Amino acid sequence: MIDCHIRLNLGKFELEQSFKSEQNVVGLFGASGSGKTSILHAIAGLNTPVSGWIKIKNQTWFDAERKVNLKPQQRRVGLVFQDAQLFPHMNVMQNLLFGYKRIQPDSRRFAPDYIVELLKLNHLLSRMPTKLSGGEKQRVALGRALLYSPNLLLLDEPLSALDAAHKQEIIPFFQKAQQETAIPMLYVSHDMGEIKQLTQQVWLL
Repeated sequence: MIDCHIRLNLGKFELEQSFKSEQNVVGLFGASGSGKTSILHAIAGLNTPVSGWIKIKNQTWFDAERKVNLKPQQRRVGLVFQDAQLFPHMNVMQNLLFGYKRIQPDSRRFAPDYIVELLKLNHLLSRMPTKLSGGEKQRVALGRALLYSPNLLLLDEPLSALDAAHKQEIIPFFQKAQQETAIPMLYVSHDMGEIKQLTQQVWLL
């Protein structure tokens, strides 16, 4: 499902990594500064590897030798960051629909009502981001990414800003999204215990 062999120029050093997995959810584990986020950005098309290839579900997104490099919008990746990055001037419902409105109706895999129910967001829809807890913001960010109907979800340490209690509160929502939507996920963290609650397939940096 994910076949990735890339070499990245990160300024101070070059990073070369090779990963391949048929699992629907894969963890990417490593210390801060090891290149985890750079790998996600390469997969999303936000930076370009020096060499190698990226194939997702048998579709080639990047191949240096064949000069294939799909634009980010062609890859249609859902990104969830550690700080949620919700639009501060939009309420929860407007944030959820941001990507949904920007794809063709025949490309939409989920109805907004389904994602709202899946992530238990109904009571939050009219709130502004400043009125949300950290865990609520991450649920909204996950919902926004899912409603973009992505080919791949890239989760970049989505729980690192939360304390232990809030982590345990939100992990079941990631598990539920994994089980019910079947969208492939690459889950980045420096917490191995967190990763193993979602997958046993872990790539080490």
